[in-house]
Amino acid sequence: MRKLILPIAFLLAIPSAAHVGSPNVFFDGEAGPYPVRVIVRPPEAIPGLAEITVRIREGKADRVTVRPVQWQAGVEGAPPPDVAELVPGTRDLFTAELWLMEASSYSIDVRVEGGAGQGSVVVPVAALPSRILEMPPGMGAILAGLGLFLFLGAVTIVGAAVRESTLGPGEVPDDGRQRRARIVTLTAVALFALVLYGGKVWWDSVDARARAGIYKPFEVETAARLDAGRQVLRLVIADERRRDWSPLMPDHGKLVHLFLLREPGLDAFVHVHPVPRGEDAFEAALPPLPAGTYRAYADVVHESGFPQTLVDTVEIPAPGTPRAGAPEPDPDDSSRQSPPLPSAFAAGPRMSILEDGSTMLWHQAPLAAGRETDLRFEVRSREGHPLPLEPYMGMLSHAAITRDDGTVFVHLHPMGSINMAAQQAFEKKVAPSARSGMDHSAHAAHAHHGPTVVSFPYEFPQPGRYRIWVQVKSGGRVLTGVFDTEVGAS
Repeated sequence: MRKLILPIAFLLAIPSAAHVGSPNVFFDGEAGPYPVRVIVRPPEAIPGLAEITVRIREGKADRVTVRPVQWQAGVEGAPPPDVAELVPGTRDLFTAELWLMEASSYSIDVRVEGGAGQGSVVVPVAALPSRILEMPPGMGAILAGLGLFLFLGAVTIVGAAVRESTLGPGEVPDDGRQRRARIVTLTAVALFALVLYGGKVWWDSVDARARAGIYKPFEVETAARLDAGRQVLRLVIADERRRDWSPLMPDHGKLVHLFLLREPGLDAFVHVHPVPRGEDAFEAALPPLPAGTYRAYADVVHESGFPQTLVDTVEIPAPGTPRAGAPEPDPDDSSRQSPPLPSAFAAGPRMSILEDGSTMLWHQAPLAAGRETDLRFEVRSREGHPLPLEPYMGMLSHAAITRDDGTVFVHLHPMGSINMAAQQAFEKKVAPSARSGMDHSAHAAHAHHGPTVVSFPYEFPQPGRYRIWVQVKSGGRVLTGVFDTEVGAS
């Protein structure tokens, strides 16, 4: 087994937990009687301010509060809630800023009060330092100039004090005083320079610790082989930090959700669920795939509520003919092959023909980076009738979105980009009194909402070319729609 080298684009995209290059968190659900959309924009540096917006989608709220709860501190160690302010000119949009003080998993506890009563919901967030905030060059020059001014001023004051502080009015310093002043001035220069050097050493150590603290997902090793004619992928978490982290826990009933995308055309898509094979090793029998280089994105979540997306590339050999004893894929595994990503895109609605001949229509609105949107898809039978959908691993639908260069990858559900297992873990830690008004049927509602239409809240983080895979289940079969789009600049 060999460790594969990531493309440069992947390395640039790595600093974002749970997803790649798409750090903002989206949640559509219910806070008691109030349908809400919560968007959390985590800070890039920790400590830092997270921006929280809460939209009341139905009804009227009189008061909205938000509070960060760190995983280890719990509710008892959390600060008092902050009151979210109503955005001027709106009736349903509230906003607040919260300090996140440590690199950790948090829940943002949202409480809504109004005429319909009160309700609450927890939204899990991974707070991670993703970059060092650089000082603007102009500010650096100003501070350097002020520092030099203070240095020279301090040295001058010391020399003047030795030379002239005890002189009477009208007296002139003699040669002895002048000599002592020069000696003390030079000594002061050396001492102040030593202090400055010590400060630089301290600053460099702090900076090094900060840069070492920049989040990096676990390193993984992936490889594919043929086993009795069946393509099998093996993924190993090969990272020394693993022993310091809490164990993995299942999300939608699976420990790992692995997505494979063939390069460069993104013409083959796989969603599989590797199972444990020893310590920190996982294997998945693959559906028949064309040979080639594949991007691998593995979603996992820790018992602390901290999610990660592990990224690698893997060479997959051509499939053989499965023989007796070949490993069988997981019943929830799925794949889809399609034409390569085009270089140009037509305007207007998009339609994808699904594996059983039914159709999926994307009611596409103009897309721009950094703009909140709803990705809405409608599924119809061959005859054009609404196609009833069934829950697929606890959700009405799953979607995967990637930018053509791999710098963005996100796994979405109709309830947003949050990790459901992390949300449930935080809900268990909430005190019973704080759970009042919390709607624990939200996940079931998302699994059964609407017979034929699915919608995903999202905000494309960058302009560029994207491919979207939308997965639904009907008649016991997983169906995957494929859509391409160009996202404009904000």
